[in-house]
Amino acid sequence: MAYMSQEGYDKLVAELKHLESVERPKASAAIAEARDKGDLSENSEYDAAKEAQAHLEDKINKLKLAISEAKIVDTSRLSTDCVQILSKVEMTNMANNAKMTYTIVSESEANLREGKISIKTPIAQGLLNKKVGDEVEIKIPRGTIKLRIDKITVE
Repeated sequence: MAYMSQEGYDKLVAELKHLESVERPKASAAIAEARDKGDLSENSEYDAAKEAQAHLEDKINKLKLAISEAKIVDTSRLSTDCVQILSKVEMTNMANNAKMTYTIVSESEANLREGKISIKTPIAQGLLNKKVGDEVEIKIPRGTIKLRIDKITVE
């Protein structure tokens, strides 16, 4: 089961709809076009089109699974007492006093450009259940980072 926001769930459903209604017919058309070019035993276009279709079907199946396992979190019922999924956490890196803000989201909603990190990342794992004012040391691939939690909000 994957916890996610309504927005994240809606994006998955929209992507699935697009893949099924637009990309799947394109893949079928590419296969038909390649098939029309003759001998299938030495037709690399046909092989490539079949492989692309297999990747597309795999992606569709993974999306369907993610949607079926999704549990939408009601953000109005979330607390800001401690860090949890869908918490927006403002923190300070104690080594250089740099301010950072991340929202902890499901793996499928993660987008670093938008400041959304997966709940499975080391930083998110280290922040879970911590409170404002807590200082945490988190092991990351480049060593250990010490963070102080300054503010917890839910959007």
